[in-house]
This record gives sequence, structure tokens and C-alpha cells, in this order.
Amino acid sequence: MKPNVGKTDKVVRWIIGLVVLIVGIYYRSWWGLLGLIPIITAIASRCPLYLPFGISTCKLEEKK
Repeated sequence: MKPNVGKTDKVVRWIIGLVVLIVGIYYRSWWGLLGLIPIITAIASRCPLYLPFGISTCKLEEKK
């Protein structure tokens, strides 16, 4: 499977995911677990929501 998440997209996903997790921990809410979604997609370099739209933020060199 080809990656469709580029370097900048990964960094943004990590930041958003960590912020959501921290806010969830601070407020003691299970909603903070939603922060795992962007973190997992950053680790996997794949975003399922990009597939139907044919979006890819990877440069050609990153796809190899």
C-alpha cells in the first residue's frame, strides 16, 4: 500500500493528536482518545479519508 501522508502532514497530525490527548487527560474525558486517530495515521503514513478523494500529500520521492 502506498503512503498518502507527507512529512508536514505527519507533523501536523502528531501535534493535533497530542493536543487532543492532553486536553482529554486534563478534563478526564474519554474524548481524548480521539487524539489517537491522527497519531495512528501519522505512524502508518496512510489516511483512509484521503483514499476516496485521491488526495496524497507525499512527494514523489517519499512514495518509493
